[in-house]
Amino acid sequence: MEFTTGGQLEVRLTPEDVGKRVSVRRLTGDSAPGARFADVVGVLTSWDGGVLSITRRSGETVRVAASSLVAAKVVPAAPARRRGPAANFPELAKVMARAWEPVESEPLGEWTLRAADGFTRRANSVLPLGSPGLPLDEALSYVRKWYADRGLPPYVQVSTGAEGTQEVLGAELACRGWELEVSAEVRIGALAPVGDLDAGGAGGADVRLARSADTAWMSRYQRFEAPGAHVVKVLESGPSVWFATVPGEDGGKPAAIGRCVVDGRWAGFAAVEVDPAHRRRGLATAVMAALARRALDEGASAAWLQVEADNEGARGLYDGMGFTTHHSYHHYRSARTQSA
Repeated sequence: MEFTTGGQLEVRLTPEDVGKRVSVRRLTGDSAPGARFADVVGVLTSWDGGVLSITRRSGETVRVAASSLVAAKVVPAAPARRRGPAANFPELAKVMARAWEPVESEPLGEWTLRAADGFTRRANSVLPLGSPGLPLDEALSYVRKWYADRGLPPYVQVSTGAEGTQEVLGAELACRGWELEVSAEVRIGALAPVGDLDAGGAGGADVRLARSADTAWMSRYQRFEAPGAHVVKVLESGPSVWFATVPGEDGGKPAAIGRCVVDGRWAGFAAVEVDPAHRRRGLATAVMAALARRALDEGASAAWLQVEADNEGARGLYDGMGFTTHHSYHHYRSARTQSA
């Protein structure tokens, strides 16, 4: 990281730079060799009481005392990706939202309040893609009441790590007592290589594609407390939806399943699950390859998926397929359930 200008380190930040991407070098107070300085790059989300808050790409917030700065400056947005499809955050956010359409929604300025009887946070959270058209505290009060009226906890989905994401909003929520419950990565990649993948040990796997989630498919997908029309509506939402099934033995639960939503140039993968007894046989790869080929037939060329930050097995699988992280998203929940 280069800070020097004419051989001098400079601090070139002010509180007016809140909301911009910055790079800072600070004294650590650690006397160990090589540990005197530490560098932080991210979005400056606040400067209060002599303390800077900087949110990194992952969503982690680092607090830095202004008195410890030895160099600091505003830096350009993260450089364009060197591989994979070109993508900007607003486009990708809207595509992902269409893949998990709620049962009910309501606009609040440029925010969208979404509800689906509690099935998946993605369909039961606020999607903030701009201003709510109200002061933030008023908007959050409305959000809490809207979800309380539906018997649901209030969530706001906040993204970090790309140009145009919502680091400042995340910091504002945290200051108001909203708690970060779960984080995930949005990964993107070229679609054709996924369709070309060899299923390895699952070569010749019987992957069946359908337009709806039948009883067998739902029996393998366990991410809901009880099946219902709201679950089916969310899963079958999207411009062009496909469900993949690898039949199980003797008519039992499927050995593997998956879901893909084709939306223009994008194909979004989700719900890739394999029976524990059939893992490490290439079934997840076979499912994704079959779905990718169908999406390619429909004109898609780019792929996206979401993976929770602590799911090491899935992260390794997607690394091998060429997916790279575009940004992260986080769900913040209010401890208060209704407006004051």
